[in-house]
Amino acid sequence: ISNIRAVEIINKVFLYFIFIYLSILYSAAIFISSADIPFFNHFFSRLTIAVLTWIDSPLFCLKMIIQEPIFLLFAFIAILLSIAFSVLIFKLKNKYLEAEKNAFSLNKKPLPLIMNFTLSVFILLLLFIGARGRVEIKSPIRVGTAYFSNYAFPNMLGLNPVFTFFQSIIEKNKKENELLNIIDSDLALELFQKHHNFEQNFLNYPIARKILSDSAELKANLVLIIMESMSFEKFSFSEKGKRLTPFLDSLSKESLFFTNAYTSGIHTYSGVYSTLFSYPTIFNRHPLKSLEIPKYYSMPQVLAEKGYSNIYFTTHDEQFDNIGGFLTYNSFQKIVSQKDYPRSEIESTLGIPDHLLFKHSISYLNKLQQSGKPFFASFLTSSDHDPKIIPKNITFAPQHKDISKAIVEYADWSLRYFFELASKESWFENTLFIFVADHGAKIKPSFYDIPLDYHHSPLIIYFPKKLAPSINYNLAGQIDIFPTVMDILKMEYLNNTFGVNLNKEKRKYIYFTNDDNIACMDENYLYIYRKNGQESLYNYKENSAQDLASVLKEKIDSMRTYCFSALQSAEWQIKNKKTNKPN
Repeated sequence: ISNIRAVEIINKVFLYFIFIYLSILYSAAIFISSADIPFFNHFFSRLTIAVLTWIDSPLFCLKMIIQEPIFLLFAFIAILLSIAFSVLIFKLKNKYLEAEKNAFSLNKKPLPLIMNFTLSVFILLLLFIGARGRVEIKSPIRVGTAYFSNYAFPNMLGLNPVFTFFQSIIEKNKKENELLNIIDSDLALELFQKHHNFEQNFLNYPIARKILSDSAELKANLVLIIMESMSFEKFSFSEKGKRLTPFLDSLSKESLFFTNAYTSGIHTYSGVYSTLFSYPTIFNRHPLKSLEIPKYYSMPQVLAEKGYSNIYFTTHDEQFDNIGGFLTYNSFQKIVSQKDYPRSEIESTLGIPDHLLFKHSISYLNKLQQSGKPFFASFLTSSDHDPKIIPKNITFAPQHKDISKAIVEYADWSLRYFFELASKESWFENTLFIFVADHGAKIKPSFYDIPLDYHHSPLIIYFPKKLAPSINYNLAGQIDIFPTVMDILKMEYLNNTFGVNLNKEKRKYIYFTNDDNIACMDENYLYIYRKNGQESLYNYKENSAQDLASVLKEKIDSMRTYCFSALQSAEWQIKNKKTNKPN
């Protein structure tokens, strides 16, 4: 009897704790959900940490709630629901205790320990899957998972305000999401305009400028291939006459070929973001994972307005890096990813091999061609990324035994395979092809905090119908692809990005970042700014490790001003929601 009484007391205390815990937790969730409605109505955003902006003025906030009937209504509803929930939990607790008491009095045996353990593990597993939101390995549920259209309102309806509120707190406290503050924003915007020789054309949109054309537009298809880890060093590598990329080599000789192009960052998300939206990345900040996805007026949206069908192909889970939701909101009508391929073809967490990505794309592109509209197709390859797997049962055979070299050969062979398939289709002749790396890879030892191999990329634009083969030795970046392609297609558009037309404007410098450093370079010198404020200047052309910062002060001032003004201007644009088309 004493043992039974002890168990009853322990259970009673434990259930009281559970009752208090659930009442507090769910009451908080109910109040957050109630506050989300007026917050959304006012800010057109699901509830975030911004609601705590005025927490230092509680009396003012309380008066505002009391004096606004709609706020009082939602507060009243939240209180009622919280009380109702607590009463329900309290009754369930008492009912459980009563049932347990009766079981003891009837000497009913409890469930065996092994069954209790199995049930507990099963329930915990269900809770874990529910908290994660998805069973796919590469990515849990993210904000972008709810985004399924180009329209903000239906996209945001799928978001849970409790999730967005606590996620915004997490994101706010991440070091990489601290606002950049390296130069005054007004000065930065003024300097950016000066560096690129234009005056402000649109009120409240300081970098937007109208680009005119003196010729009729070419309604050509666009195919953009963002190549995983395709460093320029891989592209130019030769060993005993063996090239790693014979197809890209031959294609560059028939194309507009930029030999001095650089990627904005060292991560795939940087490459996708900067190539498609012509914005630089800032340190190790993840531009695709912002809680509120911005709308960018860049290549996808401009082409969509001109009647293009936009489609994006990737080998793996589209929610990885939040790419699927981000691109869907930014004018991509279709995302083709791992969910669309046969399960038998999936070889790793990276999904299907590159050549199958290209093979499957042909049927999609043919359907778009049949619609009578031009298309913009963007590809992200992945085979040259760990785990590196060369598919079996294909005609490709590498010349190198080293997997790190053999996989580059395979990636190049896959591009050739795509061209062979595409050249048989009616749309091929009227298609402009662009090839660029998402980022590079470290190939050889480097003296510098930012190894240039991580950023130096081939940039190839193939369009023999209109472009004669030529080599451009000037500085270029991923961010410049959009304006340069618009010029080739003779399209008038509004440029509200950080890219320049490489056919008409010669960059003085190009800038890029890695997780902890900013780099700016010209044809000879490399400037590096570190997060701790330390600066260095090197003559990379001579592969020199000597720091010239104290010697060439004018040069370092010029490079610092150029890259700081661009990056701070980008921060201002995003913070003030000026990335979209001017009203």
